[in-house]
Amino acid sequence: MENKKFIRIRGAAENNLKHIDLDIPRDELVVLTGLSGSGKSSLAFDTIYAEGQRRYMESLSSYARQFLGQMEKPNVESIEGLPPAISIDQKSTNRNPRSTVGTVTEIYDYFRLLYARIGVPHCPVCGRKISRQTVDQMVDSLMALKERTKILLLAPVVRGKKGRHEKVLEQARKSGYVRVRIDGSQYDLEEEITLDKNIKHNIEIIVDRLVIKEGIEKRLADSLENVLKLADGLAFVEVVDGTPMTFSQNFSCPDCGISIDEIEPRSFSFNNPFGACPTCFGLGYKMEFDEQLMIPDQSLSIDQGAIIVPGWQSCTDEGSFTRAILNALAEEFHFTLDVPFESYSKEIHDILIHGTNKSVKVRYKGQRGEGVYDIVFEGLIKNVERRYRETGSETIKAEYETFMRITPCSTCKGMRLKRESLAVTVADKNIYEVTNLSIRDLASFLSNLTLTKTQQLIGEQILKEIRARVQFLIDVGLDYLCLSRATGTLSGGEAQRIAIARAILKNAPIVILDEATAFADPDNEVKIQKALNELSKSKTVIMIAHRLSTVQNADCIYVLKDGRLIEQGKSGELCKQNGVFATMLENYLTSVKWKVAKEELK
Repeated sequence: MENKKFIRIRGAAENNLKHIDLDIPRDELVVLTGLSGSGKSSLAFDTIYAEGQRRYMESLSSYARQFLGQMEKPNVESIEGLPPAISIDQKSTNRNPRSTVGTVTEIYDYFRLLYARIGVPHCPVCGRKISRQTVDQMVDSLMALKERTKILLLAPVVRGKKGRHEKVLEQARKSGYVRVRIDGSQYDLEEEITLDKNIKHNIEIIVDRLVIKEGIEKRLADSLENVLKLADGLAFVEVVDGTPMTFSQNFSCPDCGISIDEIEPRSFSFNNPFGACPTCFGLGYKMEFDEQLMIPDQSLSIDQGAIIVPGWQSCTDEGSFTRAILNALAEEFHFTLDVPFESYSKEIHDILIHGTNKSVKVRYKGQRGEGVYDIVFEGLIKNVERRYRETGSETIKAEYETFMRITPCSTCKGMRLKRESLAVTVADKNIYEVTNLSIRDLASFLSNLTLTKTQQLIGEQILKEIRARVQFLIDVGLDYLCLSRATGTLSGGEAQRIAIARAILKNAPIVILDEATAFADPDNEVKIQKALNELSKSKTVIMIAHRLSTVQNADCIYVLKDGRLIEQGKSGELCKQNGVFATMLENYLTSVKWKVAKEELK
């Protein structure tokens, strides 16, 4: 008992707390209970968690703190024995469309590492396994270009990284290189180059400029070797009036002539441009304006208000700029605005919906005067897309979104990643196929995984971490979910269990939970209780709870009322006292007789 550690709180007066003192035992399951407004959240979140976070912030460097802001000290005289804490309230679920079960539990991060280390790359076009490309093969590919083709050999020394990169540029200058391409623009290395440190940059050293012809094979090979040495085995070739080419000493397909970048963990991140599908930017779907929603009744004319999308309802007003644009289009392309929209020819329909490259003269009289403007009409869809993109109002964005439909991405088919990333497999499954399995099936897949000796050696520790985390999700009754499931689609109970799983898989010594079993059915409540009991063996678990089954399972209970600590102890002890706690439990029980419940607690 002498070795038992406590969190000692003295004079807690945050919000409605009345200068309470208490000692919370470490590495136990502790429950705070009481009626609404009793001060439970003020004690757990606004005092204990807030002070833990503040102390953690103060441990950081002054440079780091300037970006994080300053946290105020809670209204408490002193707290001793308090390490950093994780807080999980009832609304802790991330509703970001990019957030999935796999990302919030960090299991997906381990899968990214696994695929980067032991994944087998395939050609994204023909599907055959691909291997490293030699310099001779690169030379042969370039010599196959049309004679007299001009090319630039580029060494990508910086790819998508923030900073000024002064040392990189200086080293290139000292090495004798003359030109460099930065973010698509060429610069002379002798001139002063200043980059914005807060923007991601791409820097390629121009190693050589060549014209394809007989007899340049040796020079081409030497230059390629220099490029590969500078860029860690990667080479870019800019073909003048042609398609750029990428070569890699790592992976290439001899049949299709396709090379892929070095496989890294970020190659499998749909939140990173190096891994995300370039069409949907890693969302797996696209929100697109739908003509049928913008013009729902095409039997109406434009004069009658056929176009109802925001920004264009005013086109029925003769004094509006949108009306002036439509009048100019009607005059130029010889149609009228008083006929049903559905009666327009395909040509006129496409001009209105998708725009035209031909400029029209728009006559408009506004508050600043009258004028004639040459305008190239971009089309209804592109116009509202631009308005949606440029508006800063969430209300207006929400209004625009009512005229959009969600459609699966045509490029990645909802899998979120680049085709090159999806062409990497482990046990003949790509990372999306694996994470799209139910947790139950995923556990079976992992247990029956057949790997080569090299793959086993490299991936053993990673797989151990993945299996442990997957098993915990099964333990809390989430075996029917899949890691690719968006967190925004989870129910309240599922979200809570995911949050608990996330907390348990973290290394923080204190976990603070708000109604962890509030949404759970009886079977899942038992699973959560078991997980919390296991968690409390190595961490301090502080939980706000009202459920009888949750409260009675605690190692220590603190009862609050009107901002004061009324009672503390184990459930059996408190029931025998017939005090506030016993009365509260009696009120909570609606379907079970109090006497029976009380006997069970003894």
